[in-house]
Amino acid sequence: MDTVLSGIRPTGRLHLGNYFGALKNFIRMQHDARCFFFIADYHALTTHPDPTHLHDNIRAVLSEYLAAGLDPNVATIYIQSDVPQVAELSLLLSMHAYLGELERTASFKEKARKQPDNVNAGLLCYPVLMAADILLHRADKVPVGKDQEQHLEITRVLARRFNTLYGVDFFPESQPYNFGSELVKIPGLDGSGKMGKSEGNCLYLADTDEAIRKKVMKAVTDAGPTEPDSPLSEPVRNIFTIMEAVSDPATVAYFREQYARCAIRYGDLKKQLAEDIIRHIAPIRERMQAIAADENYLHQVVGDGAAAARRSADETLREVRAIMGIKPF
Repeated sequence: MDTVLSGIRPTGRLHLGNYFGALKNFIRMQHDARCFFFIADYHALTTHPDPTHLHDNIRAVLSEYLAAGLDPNVATIYIQSDVPQVAELSLLLSMHAYLGELERTASFKEKARKQPDNVNAGLLCYPVLMAADILLHRADKVPVGKDQEQHLEITRVLARRFNTLYGVDFFPESQPYNFGSELVKIPGLDGSGKMGKSEGNCLYLADTDEAIRKKVMKAVTDAGPTEPDSPLSEPVRNIFTIMEAVSDPATVAYFREQYARCAIRYGDLKKQLAEDIIRHIAPIRERMQAIAADENYLHQVVGDGAAAARRSADETLREVRAIMGIKPF
């Protein structure tokens, strides 16, 4: 059985795009692989977040992912800082990471350009910490976005370098987990591109019904079809893509037929879409609120997850120390 690891940003609030995209696949995958999901609070520290907000953000993100379907009974769900072994492995791996290769990473150069007054060592060594997250559980596969592919390659380089230097076959060369055609891509409401936090075009699972209605009614469309069977413009195609994810097939077919006949009324389309999104999201939002308010349940989830993650980490570190010659007298 493959071991799969995925990190979750502590500010990574769930929106419709990542819910129907990667998360739906994670929910299925957790039953078929040995899965570790962790909230990457150490990684967030490179930007010096407000400490009064960090814990609240972790609670909110944890509650959202649990409400949406991650199951602590079948997967290991933990907070990165609850597993101190990751810091030790990051230190040990840093002995095999070279300054030049870290300075050449695209993410470091971009962050250094954006925050020139905060080019800290943690930012430089971000890929090493990420490698430690992955190799701590000797993960075979890691779901990564385009912005993290170079970091995963550095993980493979460090694993290969460690194995070669010490003459062992210990660390796997972790591969990207590719969902392929199963990955649903939900576009934004601004008429182009994908739904994303940085794009400001999201429908969050925590949004109120009224907020959803307002956002959907402001979605970009066009002037409407001018002749039967006109091709869909990108903004209208985006709306139909979202509708296909949340609405009944008969509803989608009705509005497509209205469009084909040049009888479409975008206001009616948006109103229907908003209500279908609310119907889909409301139960998850209610579970989020209930979980966030259940202190005992959250304490149990993160406690059990940390214990399981530390057991896995201890096995790895015990062998890494022995391989490197760090042995007790």
